[in-house]
Amino acid sequence: MKASIDREGCIGCGLCPATCPEVFRMAEDGRAEVYAPVTDEVAQAAQEAADNCPVSVIAVEE
Repeated sequence: MKASIDREGCIGCGLCPATCPEVFRMAEDGRAEVYAPVTDEVAQAAQEAADNCPVSVIAVEE
């Protein structure tokens, strides 16, 4: 699985790295970024981060 973030739309709230730190982190510019692939072990947490993103800029795809 693969996650992606539309970083231009990111507001830097920190929800995604708090929900799934194995895939998401905050970059130096204050916006979230994807730094690792979505493994089977963290797929549910990654999807939860996408579902709860307040600006809907996260996608998790097969």
